[in-house]
Amino acid sequence: MRTKHVLSSLVIVVLMGGGSSRAMAEFFPWWAFDSVLEEVQERGTLRVGLGLFEPWSACNADGELIGFEIDVAKRVAADMGVEIEFARTNWNYIISELIAEQFDVIISGMTILPERNLRVNFTSPYNSSGVYLVANTEQTAALATLADFNSSDVTIATRRGASSVVFVENTFPDAMLLLFDTPTAVLQAVVAGDAHAAAAFATTRTTWVEAHPETLNLPFEEPFASEVGAIAVRKGDLDTLNFFNTWIAANTASGWLEQRSQYWFQTREWADQVATDPETVAACDESFE
Repeated sequence: MRTKHVLSSLVIVVLMGGGSSRAMAEFFPWWAFDSVLEEVQERGTLRVGLGLFEPWSACNADGELIGFEIDVAKRVAADMGVEIEFARTNWNYIISELIAEQFDVIISGMTILPERNLRVNFTSPYNSSGVYLVANTEQTAALATLADFNSSDVTIATRRGASSVVFVENTFPDAMLLLFDTPTAVLQAVVAGDAHAAAAFATTRTTWVEAHPETLNLPFEEPFASEVGAIAVRKGDLDTLNFFNTWIAANTASGWLEQRSQYWFQTREWADQVATDPETVAACDESFE
């Protein structure tokens, strides 16, 4: 009955000559016409929810945000003719906070997962990455294959709420899973030997091993899983979803997205920008608690 009512209303609107999304409000249920896109334009600010995960987003020496998704969000806002506002949050609650309207969209390297799609709508994918293991050299000396890591005697660390949780559970169902709120805490667990290994993305694994060559190693050259990322918007907001899909298509065709992806994921030219001072890193992490 609900579908018939919506379709009938659509016919009425078409026969009446169309109209704005506000004018159509009386014909559609709330989830079919509530447009964040219009709210953003009226407000003059795009509020972007994100977590901290290099190189998607990181803090520089001044505590400012840099990264692939920071570039994406800033360009989206510029193309919309609005200001940008970043709402940094604990990744474990980022979808709940989007639904609660704490910000407008999630632009934060969010992997497309079916269980997430039950709660949010995803745009077309615009980024992909492999998921690798970074291991404590001493703890994993006797582990030679992926199958060796799939053991109840092995502990694998990753970030709470991240897509890597699903990938670890699928690939290493017998291993113990150790969850932390920040990437720094995940790294520290492996360095300290509290975990045998951690799930990390391509550039992250390189950064971690370079920072701790005496303790960490890359046991395998190939990723044990792969993911595709997209922008997440609230359910039912077709107007906003259409805009972001159009934006992705246009910036894919122009080569801009590929250029920024190459810079952040295939080079280390940005490495000296990332905060390394312990106090700055700690302050940056704390802002996500």
